[in-house]
Amino acid sequence: MDIAERPINFTRGVPAEETFPLDLLAECAASAIRGSHAQQVMQYGPSLGFSPLREWLANKHDVPTDHVMLANGSLQFLDFIGLGVLQRGDRVLVESPTYDRTLTLLRRHGLQIGGIPLQDDGPDLAALEAVLGQEVPKLMYVIPDFQNPSGATMSLAKRERLVALARRYDVRLLEDAPYRPLRYRGTQLPALFDLAPERTLYMSSFTKQISPGVRVGYLLGEPAMLKKLAKVAEDTYITPNLVGAAAVYEFCQRGYLDNQLKSLRTLYSERMDVLCTTLRELLPSAKWIEPDGGFFLSITLAEGTTNEALRKNAAALQLNLSDGRGFFPVPSDGERFLRLPFCALTPDEIREGVRRLAQAVQQTSNQPVGAV
Repeated sequence: MDIAERPINFTRGVPAEETFPLDLLAECAASAIRGSHAQQVMQYGPSLGFSPLREWLANKHDVPTDHVMLANGSLQFLDFIGLGVLQRGDRVLVESPTYDRTLTLLRRHGLQIGGIPLQDDGPDLAALEAVLGQEVPKLMYVIPDFQNPSGATMSLAKRERLVALARRYDVRLLEDAPYRPLRYRGTQLPALFDLAPERTLYMSSFTKQISPGVRVGYLLGEPAMLKKLAKVAEDTYITPNLVGAAAVYEFCQRGYLDNQLKSLRTLYSERMDVLCTTLRELLPSAKWIEPDGGFFLSITLAEGTTNEALRKNAAALQLNLSDGRGFFPVPSDGERFLRLPFCALTPDEIREGVRRLAQAVQQTSNQPVGAV
């Protein structure tokens, strides 16, 4: 089918299927089941997770092994925190916009959510300090690197100031870093966990690096906190995904991960550049933060464009879009906001998707958007 006739999905931020290292992962999974750890992998195990992978991660992040916990994807840690650390009615701060599934979980646990406006270089820390002067939250959730959904990266100055505020007001930070290894340009900045390990819980996963199907996430934090979360994990699923964790361990300890990440950066950086170039050509009236890595770029459309009308017009052009309102603690703040995941689309699909988007925007707002 010609690309002009196919539906295009600017919706979920999923990896490109052609990046899955199927043969290598099959080799590693077989070794996990047949190798020296076979009995450990097949039996119930400790709720902190598969020990060899915890040790590998501890060495990578230069922390003791008892500072590492595994779970079935990193988002599950947020659920555990809601069950084992926070209580209904507790105040939690997030960037605005932020990851929509985080908002879903926070609401499910009955937490009060406050949004801190996001700027090009990270959250508005003047606004944050004003909020902290009124009420100190139990937790602040942030995505410093290539933020989902905006693509923004927090500057070094803001990272340093944020951890200083966290220490001053006794705020615990939850740093979500699944995209951190996927930097396509610029210089790597220190994680919040690097700057303030005593204030920060750091979570990531192998979903974007290897495959969502392995279902292996990890958390770095103080042992006392991890023990609380491990008890919640044990009461939730008794034992974590040991086969997946063991396969990931084999993949990492054999040295496959470095080449995998190099391949991802090469593929995804081209797709990011194509998206930025095509947006500049066809949607010059839109505003966005050009990312330095990750999976997402998000745009803010001109006044007069509403999310519902835009998605309706886009659907008629076989272009599927996410509802931008879902990324905001106050949904109405996202009326003109649109997230564009680019990693799972080919360059031709990206160009065609932006062409349709420009046409849908023009139909919705009746404002000039460039040649379509």
